[in-house]
Amino acid sequence: MNKKDLIQSLKFVLFSASAGIIQLGSFALFNDVIKMGWWPSYLISLILSVLWNFTLNRTFTFKSASNVPIAMAKVFAYYLVFTPLTTILGNYLTGTLHWNDYLVTLMNMALNLITEFFYQKYYVFKDALKK
Repeated sequence: MNKKDLIQSLKFVLFSASAGIIQLGSFALFNDVIKMGWWPSYLISLILSVLWNFTLNRTFTFKSASNVPIAMAKVFAYYLVFTPLTTILGNYLTGTLHWNDYLVTLMNMALNLITEFFYQKYYVFKDALKK
């Protein structure tokens, strides 16, 4: 791994951590204060964190000034797969198997961090990396 890739990875992790704070904070509000239940709380908090994370990583990590609507559509495609899978599985783990709500949310966040980094780096913003 070269220095540029290392710095890019660290930026992605740091911005994703800030999105994680948004996700966990809003999840706690919706799940524990408003009592919406696991899956609606997870879904709303995921959307909030995705908007934050996409904006920061597009601007600062991948430094992409390319077509924002196309990049957003590509990220949306990722979440068309990721969101239903993690929502259905998470609802099963929390509702049927009675796993801890926060454990399941954190597991989904870790899976999202890893898979989305590679998806964004090698698909969404691959042209920006060539510069």
